[in-house]
Amino acid sequence: MSLTEHRTTSAVSAALAKDRLGVPSVVFFVMSAAAPLLVTAGVVTTAYAVTGVTGVPLAYILLGAILGLFAVGFVTMSRYVVNAGAFYAYTAKGLGRPVGVATAWVALLAYNALVLGLYGIIGSAVEPLLGDWFGISPPWWLIALVFWALTGVLGLMRVDVNGKILAVLLLSEIAFVIVFDIAGFFHPAAATGFSPEVFNPGNFFAPGFGALLAICVASFSGFESSVVFAEETKNPKRTVPLATYLALAVITVLYTISSWAMIVPVGTDEIAEAAGEQGPGLLFGLAEQHLGSTISTIGSVLFATSIVAAMIAFHNTTSRYIFALGRENVLPAAFGRTHPRTGAPLLGSLSQSVLGLVAIVIYAIFSSDPLVEMFFTLGSFGGFGLLVLLTTTSVAVFAFFAKNPGLKNAWRTQIAPGIASVLLFCVLGLALINFDKILGVEPDSLLRWLLPALYLLGIGLGIAWAMFLRAKRSEIYANIGLGAQAAVRRSS
Repeated sequence: MSLTEHRTTSAVSAALAKDRLGVPSVVFFVMSAAAPLLVTAGVVTTAYAVTGVTGVPLAYILLGAILGLFAVGFVTMSRYVVNAGAFYAYTAKGLGRPVGVATAWVALLAYNALVLGLYGIIGSAVEPLLGDWFGISPPWWLIALVFWALTGVLGLMRVDVNGKILAVLLLSEIAFVIVFDIAGFFHPAAATGFSPEVFNPGNFFAPGFGALLAICVASFSGFESSVVFAEETKNPKRTVPLATYLALAVITVLYTISSWAMIVPVGTDEIAEAAGEQGPGLLFGLAEQHLGSTISTIGSVLFATSIVAAMIAFHNTTSRYIFALGRENVLPAAFGRTHPRTGAPLLGSLSQSVLGLVAIVIYAIFSSDPLVEMFFTLGSFGGFGLLVLLTTTSVAVFAFFAKNPGLKNAWRTQIAPGIASVLLFCVLGLALINFDKILGVEPDSLLRWLLPALYLLGIGLGIAWAMFLRAKRSEIYANIGLGAQAAVRRSS
């Protein structure tokens, strides 16, 4: 093999497959990670039960607006930084390489926690269906292993194949949510019915509103992943902004309407108690009451597929983060290689599968509660980490354009990112203050401080590793945040 051929092969093996995703496919990845049916059945009911605040629909409007401001600068920067490392690359460019590496460590902690948490809930979603249909009741970990294997196999396949599967699953669950919403509005409670009080700011800014925002912000997990797939999209400068805004708009409207549609048939006075007693079962109970047992069963099936879709989406996102770090040698170079036929991140995906297997086995051996100790705990931990990432990246976007004036108008590069940074810091503070409520533990529980502290540890280790690279491996340090350009520079 000639030197030129070797350089070409190295560059290709360190690059993701181009031009395989259009706007719809990216939207499907983003919204599948957001898991609309899982959010409607799980997060919305939790928000009502834990806080007792009836202004959940207003909370989704407010958070959608905040994240919309964030998205303005976020997608503007995507025109100048195209990198599967997304948050990592943006913070490296805006706040410096050490902060970029620290952000990468936080991203790996957060996304891995979200993926692993989903393995804890899939058993409770599928086991009742198997009992009703086949009269069997396998342990949760056996069900989790089946879907772990499915997710691992799909993670090694072409990204557009994953996109098509997600399209079917996502459209099906959204269709059910819409049908549920319509049925809810046609069966208003006698006492309160279509009470506009759910949109009254006075009912929102009440004791518990901080916890409400902290819980509901997790519903948007994954909306930022559009930029992760930028290298694999057709015309990323057009696709990424369109997909981001479209996905954010759809999930904001869907969550607002669905949280309202849940309270309409139950009543504002009864929703907190009903949500606390029934949890996710409240949605399917209302569906059976208004639409019949067949539709309710279909909803239960789609609830399970919603979880699977989120697994696939987060697995793909996390494996691309690992790939981006390997490509730049921040992680071992072997992680920066793709499958020769499918273009999928090879070791990035396999490492995800190994970690998932280890987590399932450990939780099974110690007989831990998969729903509480795996799904809720790891999911809350991951959601808090994403909030840290959003806040840091918003500041990084502001800083990047401050150092590069004249690239775009002030609204996109300074005003919107600046306002978003302030608002996200406020939401982050509220999440930290109310983290005990999010976890469902006592205020004096060590866990409420230990889990956020893990991110501080990750940040410290990330900065220390960046400092080591700067001192001992300057050629790697210089490539941090460059993405595909790093592979080309190494091969030249």
